[in-house]
Amino acid sequence: MFSTPFVLTFSLLLSLPILFLLAPRFLPPRHPSIPIPLPDEKHDMALFDRAASLSNPSTFSHLSDAKPKLKIAFLFLTNSDLHFAPLWHRFFHGHSGLYNVYVHADPAANVTRPKGVFEGRFIPAKRTYRASPTLISATRRLLATALIDAPANAFFAVLSQYCIPLHSFRYVYHSLVSSSSFDRTDTDPESTVFGVRVKFKSFIEILSMERTLWRRYTARGRFAMMPEIPFEKFRVGSQFFVLTRRHALTVIKDRTLWRKFKLPCYRDDDCFPEEHYFPTLLSMADPNGCTHYTLTRVNWTGTVNGHPHTYRPPEISREVIYRLRQSNLSESYLFARKFTPDCLRPLMSIADSVIFRD
Repeated sequence: MFSTPFVLTFSLLLSLPILFLLAPRFLPPRHPSIPIPLPDEKHDMALFDRAASLSNPSTFSHLSDAKPKLKIAFLFLTNSDLHFAPLWHRFFHGHSGLYNVYVHADPAANVTRPKGVFEGRFIPAKRTYRASPTLISATRRLLATALIDAPANAFFAVLSQYCIPLHSFRYVYHSLVSSSSFDRTDTDPESTVFGVRVKFKSFIEILSMERTLWRRYTARGRFAMMPEIPFEKFRVGSQFFVLTRRHALTVIKDRTLWRKFKLPCYRDDDCFPEEHYFPTLLSMADPNGCTHYTLTRVNWTGTVNGHPHTYRPPEISREVIYRLRQSNLSESYLFARKFTPDCLRPLMSIADSVIFRD
């Protein structure tokens, strides 16, 4: 017969793996992510409901309609000054009526509000924190505001204060709105009629193979995302993308996946909700309506603490712009990040001769 101490010791050893597996289900997070305040949540839901009620998903489905010119909504998500505002001013110059600008600036950052195209384009904003669902909320806020503001907004490009354009506005507009060959992955013969684009896709990165995907999936607990989001449906991708109006509506109408992604994380080093929510939602809702790649070039060589390579003034040149444009999936990348604020001067010096010369 086994002695009582032996039985107790054996039982304890046997229970340790079970406790390890179940602990995330009932223990509090070690480093809980910042929760969305209830008043903010209620305000956002009212805004999203209003955007959904005023928007028609079939609006501007193709170019042959006798309707106003399609517009691109440029959505800037920032927690510091818009360092490259002069470059963007030059980018937008001469193309009024074809774009709208919206800025969500963290109210705790005391962001300087530039004049020109950015004047009066700052939307009501709330606090944001890196690697938290507040970044999802801020992006949805931008999308909803743009949907309400202009029915002609057909594309929604999410950018940061560290993003720059790699081409002229004319090139960007043509690539998104009218080019039938820009998306090299599009093999659908029905996407164009007589050489004119009639079906639009969202340019959003959607990846299912990533070495840390399981850790990211279980960052809130092993079973926290179930049953709505099984692991095989979980995706990762860049938080900077270009959505069609139809998919922007999908995002602001969602309530089911949002309830999962706003949950606090148990492992903050694997918790990046803004990199998972949008690709997972659109992959589940309309995978064939997305390109599965982004148009914002990022250099992940020498990643530090989850941040990509940051370009500095000595690196700015004609050659680096041409290199950043290169893409195997589209005719070119349209935007790039990430650049330090003091890159403005060298970028402005090559703006007309290189960046805006297509």
